[in-house]
Amino acid sequence: MKQESTTALFPEGNKLSADWFTGEAFLFPLITQDKNNEFSAGSVTFKIGARTNWHTHPKGQVLIVTEGTGFYQEKGKQAQIIKRGDVVNISENVVHWHGASATTAMTHIAITNFLQDVQVTWLQRVTDEEFNHVNNNLK
Repeated sequence: MKQESTTALFPEGNKLSADWFTGEAFLFPLITQDKNNEFSAGSVTFKIGARTNWHTHPKGQVLIVTEGTGFYQEKGKQAQIIKRGDVVNISENVVHWHGASATTAMTHIAITNFLQDVQVTWLQRVTDEEFNHVNNNLK
C-alpha cells in the first residue's frame, strides 16, 4: 500500500497582510522577478477559511494546487472547487479570488506575471456572505 506524504512540499513562510487576505495565509517565495523572469512564484498556504480579496493581475496568473482543497472564483461566475493537482490558468485583468474552504486548508504555487512593475491590483474583501454561499453550495 502506497503511503502519501504528510510533509508539506515547502515551508509555510511569512504571514500575508490582512489588507489583502482574510484569515491566516502565508507565503514562501520560490522565484522573484529578475532580468531573466518577468514573473514571481511562491507557495501560498491558506489555513481553514482563509482567502484572498477580490483582485486582478495585469498579465495573468497560474495556480498549481499542491495540498488540500479550496476554491477559485471569477466575478459573476460560479466558484470552482480546486484540489491537489489542479492547475488554474487566470487570464489578465480577470477579477477573482482564491483560498481555502470553511473546512479544509489549501496550498498552491502562484506564478504571477508582471506588467512593468505591477503584478496585482487588490480590490474589496470577499465578504463572509459570499464565502459562506460558495461553501454551502459547493461540496
